[in-house]
Amino acid sequence: MDSADRQVLSDAQRTMALSEELHALPPPEAAERLRSEKDEMAARAVALLNPAEAVDVLSHVPTERRARIIAAAPGGRGEQWGIDLQYPETSVGRLMEPAVAVYGTQTTVKEAIESLRDLVQKAFITYIFVTDAAGKLVGVLAFRELLFARGDQRLDEIMLRDPFSLKPDMPLVDAMRTVVTRHYPAYPVTDDSGRLIGVVRGQSLFERQAYEISAQAGSMVGVEKEERVGTHLLRSFRFRHPWLQLNLLTAFIAAAVVGIFQNTIDRIVVLAAFLPVLAGQSGNSGCQALAVTLRGMTLGDLRAMRPSRLVVKECLLGLLNGALVGVVAGAAMWFYARSQGTAHAVLLGGIVWFAMTTACALSGISGALVPLTLKRLGADPATASSIFLTTLTDVASMGIMLGLAALLIR
Repeated sequence: MDSADRQVLSDAQRTMALSEELHALPPPEAAERLRSEKDEMAARAVALLNPAEAVDVLSHVPTERRARIIAAAPGGRGEQWGIDLQYPETSVGRLMEPAVAVYGTQTTVKEAIESLRDLVQKAFITYIFVTDAAGKLVGVLAFRELLFARGDQRLDEIMLRDPFSLKPDMPLVDAMRTVVTRHYPAYPVTDDSGRLIGVVRGQSLFERQAYEISAQAGSMVGVEKEERVGTHLLRSFRFRHPWLQLNLLTAFIAAAVVGIFQNTIDRIVVLAAFLPVLAGQSGNSGCQALAVTLRGMTLGDLRAMRPSRLVVKECLLGLLNGALVGVVAGAAMWFYARSQGTAHAVLLGGIVWFAMTTACALSGISGALVPLTLKRLGADPATASSIFLTTLTDVASMGIMLGLAALLIR
């Protein structure tokens, strides 16, 4: 092996190593990693990534540098990257791959097979697409049809006509709802005039949406969806710390409510033991409503349901759950107050029951209203929803119980 061959092998190894490194990093950090690489090396490494992943990384690269990487991309990948970047991040267009096996209606089975012998060595082909002279998708074929057809038959004689297709600007949620009963390995993507512009694989479609859904749990407590296990320490700090400061501010609000009723707590000490019980139960009730609301938004279920109906439903659920849980909590307060020799044990038990019932109903309302309000304001409904919800439920639950207890001692 001469020096030129060794250099080619070395470049290939570096390209593979860089691509694996990019795959392990979140897109913003992967884009930052490319800064120190030459355009040609960066283009080759990005080309080895999943097409959707490649577009995500390039979307975080500065415009001028991105244009140079796209120009240096091998095998025509750059042109496809440029097309994909025109579409919103959560759209089908971002997941498109070039449609490779595309033939005209007059192409014979023999001609198609001869052409496919070379194409299958360069790309993973699932379906054969048939287009007319204007490039409009008119049919689709599986390899099985080629196997059983005669060599002199035209593709328009054996193709499946008027095939199903997706639109590039279609949101991923809508695309998933559309294809959930089809389970095809790949879907053609056509523009408004019906021209074939690409193909999206079912695996990529569901992987991306699964990633979006998995990010919701973190978004609810202020963890950005861009953060992953491999995210740099300082970047994770920048993502999380502002939300923790906001959480601290909201905690001060709840503490202020308790401070207002400090005299009541001093006179009825047993109340202090039930403050975390009340806050915890109402908070859990609100988180249940929040989770259902966010799931409905993600899957598009709220389009067929008025938001007011959801709020009423969550209020009634909170009321019923709070009433039943409140019975147990009220009985516990009565028993605890009696064991401590506290006066008005029965009334204190009733106060805990009423506070629990009311707080759970309000938390159900809050769990539905918080994400709906954030969406109405143009913000991400999942972003730090749990922080706002916790504040509302803590203030409501503690304020109700301590306020009623204050009236009792008067």
